[in-house]
Amino acid sequence: MKLNQVLKGSFVMLIMALLLGFVTSCNNDDDDDNNGGGGSGTSHKVVFKAQASPGSSIANAAYGYDANNTQVTGLSGTSWTSPEFTAPAGAVIVNGGVVGTGANANSTLKVQVYIDGELKKEATGSGTTLSATASYSF
Repeated sequence: MKLNQVLKGSFVMLIMALLLGFVTSCNNDDDDDNNGGGGSGTSHKVVFKAQASPGSSIANAAYGYDANNTQVTGLSGTSWTSPEFTAPAGAVIVNGGVVGTGANANSTLKVQVYIDGELKKEATGSGTTLSATASYSF
């Protein structure tokens, strides 16, 4: 029961980190990109991947672009891949985070973000309560 509360708390923190990443990525720079939204002028295909060390288990994930996030609960196993989605032209940032339970204090969880098939960012968490978030700004 206590572990379930820890995972729920971690998931809430993950969602808050994703939203904070969006808020801090918005800026008022004066570049003249004229693309109408501050992000790139083209859409991008995005996939998030997560891998936990053996004996660990992924529990929940959240991913998306800007303030458009999808939450996935009830996961299990050591790997997870988001469905491919399109970040539209003008999107500013993509965020993906995963939480889970480590088998021991040396357990790890790696989250990667792929943009148009290319690995752009990677983040790793460790311990018995696993959490990792990767984001990429256009």
